[in-house]
Amino acid sequence: MNKQYSRRNLDFMLKEVLQVAELTKFSSFQDYTPDMFDMVLDTTEEIADKILRNAYVSSDRNQPQLVNGQVKVHSAVKDYVKAMGDAGMIAATFAYENGGQQLPTVVNAASEMIRGSANNAFVMFTGLTAGCANLIFSFGSDELKEKYAQRMVTGEWTGSMCLTEPQAGSSLSDVITTAFPQSDGTFKIKGQKVFISAGDHDIADNIIHLVLARIEGAPLGTKGISLFVVPKFRANANGTEFNVDNDVISTGIYHKMGQKATPAMHLTFGDKDNAIGYLVGEANKGLSYMFQMMNEARLGVGMGGTYIASAAYYASLEYAKERPQGRKLNNKNLEEEQTYIINHPDVKRMLLFQKAVVEGSLGLLLECYHWQDMIHGLGKASEEAKPYQLMLDLMTTVAKTYPAEMGIKAVNEGLQVFGGYGYTEDFPLEQMARDVRIMSIYEGTTGIHSLNLLGRGVTLNNGKAPQLLFNEIMKSIELANTFDELKPYAEKLEKELGRLQKVTMHLLSIAAKGDNEAFLADANLYMEFFGITTVAWIWLKQAIVAKQALITQNLEESESSFYESKIHTMKFFYHYELIKNYALATRLTDNTLLTVDSEKHIVFQ
Repeated sequence: MNKQYSRRNLDFMLKEVLQVAELTKFSSFQDYTPDMFDMVLDTTEEIADKILRNAYVSSDRNQPQLVNGQVKVHSAVKDYVKAMGDAGMIAATFAYENGGQQLPTVVNAASEMIRGSANNAFVMFTGLTAGCANLIFSFGSDELKEKYAQRMVTGEWTGSMCLTEPQAGSSLSDVITTAFPQSDGTFKIKGQKVFISAGDHDIADNIIHLVLARIEGAPLGTKGISLFVVPKFRANANGTEFNVDNDVISTGIYHKMGQKATPAMHLTFGDKDNAIGYLVGEANKGLSYMFQMMNEARLGVGMGGTYIASAAYYASLEYAKERPQGRKLNNKNLEEEQTYIINHPDVKRMLLFQKAVVEGSLGLLLECYHWQDMIHGLGKASEEAKPYQLMLDLMTTVAKTYPAEMGIKAVNEGLQVFGGYGYTEDFPLEQMARDVRIMSIYEGTTGIHSLNLLGRGVTLNNGKAPQLLFNEIMKSIELANTFDELKPYAEKLEKELGRLQKVTMHLLSIAAKGDNEAFLADANLYMEFFGITTVAWIWLKQAIVAKQALITQNLEESESSFYESKIHTMKFFYHYELIKNYALATRLTDNTLLTVDSEKHIVFQ
């Protein structure tokens, strides 16, 4: 497989659609030039070529093993983390004073797209480490920053986030891991955490766990949760070496269907009553702190669905161009040679679907990352930044869910392109299908995020966030209306935007009656509706830029083809995906509630 992503498409999104060069006007990013952004992506490509791609299959076939209490992972993981640390890319978006490079997050996301499409499991090691270090820098004491975070940004140590417990699952209000205060200001941690990605391995000298726990006597529910740094090894008596076992036990390793190179651990803290934790920030505010990392991770999961689908798309495209089978449907001459399957309409449909999902999802995610950079550049507390923050808060859950769910479907279409060969280990699609499946579960299932979008996101601040988003969509619609070719699609999107607003008002009228079960029963379908509509907007934005380029620039044939393909794929999305909103709206306004109050469970006999 020669290609997993399109650098030309990344350049199009960054330079032409989002115009990231304008970010350099902000003091935070003023040390950069557009050429330097290119250099970051060039460096990323080198790491992907030298380390990540070569280890993709072998790290799946030789998955981590728990041996005598220590997890052994693929040797290339260490090479990757070291390369990222040496290049300063683990903490690339951090402030200079925290060992970072103040790189815009949108450029860093493009870097992740390149790395993840080459080897999605390895990317988790650096992503988790960066997220943990950033959280310590944001809320931890100077001592925690110096002792732990500074060694994480270089890749010397790694990090993990420890939220989930056996009895609680996604219900963090039911966390029971307990922190017992000690006279020296530290805490003894006692409890269990499950499904901890990169929770143990042999590639770094220390692993810094960020653990949610309840201080003894703290209130029940989320209000009583605190956050602790719990290293695998703590400092010795004189503080010179971190070589004291901190009673963090690898109890078990989960054998997953995909992303096997990243160990998912069952960790036990304090089995010998000797796991020491250090409070991050204030007591009982742990969940609010952790939300910073969780929201970062949610966008990362959406990107995961996207870059795995991208790799699957390009593998499918390569195969479709090389695999002869059958003849065109209007050709009955069996004496003629078979045609390549890419010439069959249904194969084209599957490939266009994959392309539409990948490039639409990427556009949505980069839009969110660009909003992050605008907030940072303008100053988070400024009035100018507030609209971006509101839209980001609303769309983070959508930008996690749509790419994750649709990434699964896109990879499955890729399997269809390969036919029976796709189901074998001879081609990469079977591994990608296993890898991508977790994305709709990581960082909250689709159902949980759907409840959040409808139950909280669209209603918060009297619906201010969706109003701002819809205004942005209308700006694109108005611009698209100036091009004859795009005008019919602008009209389609405006109609669907109106449909979304009507459905939302209908559901809110149910909520006003106090019937939350009826209000939220089909939140999952509302999420799908919302996601399709916003990605249709992203596609219209891309089509506008492409159309402007075709009109105003003297283009070579390859460039004309690129822009024409953008417009063609936008049309495909509108004719094949956007029309699904009609059925979704019909269901969402149907008052026949078949999943509510079915006490007899007749259908589940």
